[in-house]
This record gives sequence, C-alpha cells and structure tokens, in this order.
Amino acid sequence: MTLEETIRQIVEQVLSQNMESIVGQKEAAETVLSKVEGDCCAVESQDGSLEDITSVRMQEYFKVPNPVDREFYQDMKNTTPAQIGVWRAGGRPLTDTLVRFRAAHATAQDAVLNDVSEAFIREFNLTELQSACRDKDEFLTRPDLGRKLCPKSMEILQQMGKTGAQVQIIVADGLSSTAVETNMPDLLPAFLQGLEQAKISTGTPLFVKYGRVAVMDAIGEALRPEVAIIMLGERPGLANAESLSAYLAYNPRLGMVESERTVVSNIHKGGTPAAEAGAHLVDIVKQILEQKCSGIKLTQR
Repeated sequence: MTLEETIRQIVEQVLSQNMESIVGQKEAAETVLSKVEGDCCAVESQDGSLEDITSVRMQEYFKVPNPVDREFYQDMKNTTPAQIGVWRAGGRPLTDTLVRFRAAHATAQDAVLNDVSEAFIREFNLTELQSACRDKDEFLTRPDLGRKLCPKSMEILQQMGKTGAQVQIIVADGLSSTAVETNMPDLLPAFLQGLEQAKISTGTPLFVKYGRVAVMDAIGEALRPEVAIIMLGERPGLANAESLSAYLAYNPRLGMVESERTVVSNIHKGGTPAAEAGAHLVDIVKQILEQKCSGIKLTQR
C-alpha cells in the first residue's frame, strides 16, 4: 500500500468515526428535546394557557428516572420543599427544572422589591409611618435605618398614637411584602377578635414602611405600651416567599436586647396557618401580661 493510500484510509476512518459521533449526539439531543417538550406540555391547561409553575409543590415534583430507592427519595422530599430529585440532561438541569428554579427566584425577588399596597393599608385602617430609610435600596443596605422612624413619622406617631395601651400592634413590610398581604387578612382579624374577647386594650394599629424588627423599640419608647407586637415578612427563599413572623416584647424600649423578644415564625399556609397563628399570639400576649416578661424569661405553657 502506497503512502497516499494509507493516508486516504486514515482520513476515511476518522470521518466515519466523526459521523457516528454526530449521529449519536443528534439522537441524544432528540431524546432530550422530546423530554423537554413533554415537560412543557405537562404544564399546559386545557385552554392552551400555561399554569403558574410556582404553584406546584416541590414535594410532588420528582424527575429522577428509575430511582434505586424511590421511597427514600420521597421521605426526604416530604420533609422539605428544597429542590431534591429534579434530575438533569447531561451535565445541566432539565429545562423544566431550570424554568421552575428561575420562576421561584423571581417570586422571591418580587416579594422583597415590591411594596405593600396602599389599598391594603387602608383596608385594615392602619396609620402609615416610615422608617428612616428613604427608599427600598437604602432599606436593603442600611438595616440600622430600618430600626428608626423618620422625623415626620415620629410627629405622626405622637399626634395619632395612643399611649399606655396594653398591646401596641405594628405591621411592617420587612423583607417580604407578599407575606404581609397574603397572611394578614386572616391573621389580624383573628388576633384582634381574641384580644377583644380577653378584654385586652390595643393602641392605634400602625404600619411601618421599610421597617425592621427593632423599629418596635422606637415605637415602644414613644407610646409606652405594656406589650408591643410587630408582624412582618421574613426573608424569602426559593421554596417560600409568603412566610411571616411575629415578634413580641414586654415593656418595649430603646436598648432592648434580642433575648427579650418572643418570636413566632413560619406563619404561612405550609407552616402555621395565619388564622391559627392569630389565636396562638393572643395566648402568648396573655402570658406576657401575666408574667410581665418576654423572650427567654417567659415560661410558655
């Protein structure tokens, strides 16, 4: 065999191997595409529109093909809404999984960046105040300013606030406006009804825009209630952007330490339901008033 024939044979072999590789890659791509199309079609409703993919519980979303122990996987998923068992296409997540991840991330961003609506504040007859933060950017970068009231709001508080109430109710946006607007319509009426039945007096209900937890200290210093409670949105995650927390303090004042606060967290439909939380908070208020303390000194029954 001549040198020219040898080179030609080598070239033909290389080309043949490359073609086989290309065909294999094409078949793999078609398989992945078919899978993606199936996933996308799964979220279409009967009228052809797409459903809200963030409404699908991650405990029910499972994409691992032929798992060795499906029951073990499901046990893990039942304990957390984390993205377990979402699978991949090659070294990357499935398109459906990636879209769900990005949608959850967008929901969390909206919860932080959106403001609680004026309609909501009016509906619950809340007196609107603002922390020392001028805007959302300053609120996110200067937590210390979120713990104070701006001078104008301090004037409003002194004019419209009721001093010496047994319980001062404060609502703040915190880090999730979504949590506030989702949970307060059930939580606040249940809480107020329970306080009324227990004959516990309340001050002027307040809303603090750009408020952090410790803004309750500044309000407590000005109004001197026996107990202050602030309900505000928790920092959202990919699993939940609707979680609310309630912090309670006996004799709220400037200079309080965190151990003096009692907190009820994870108030949302997947944790403690809002109406149930409202009733539970009434019981805690009763104990705080009876024992005249809160935080680690409070003995909860």
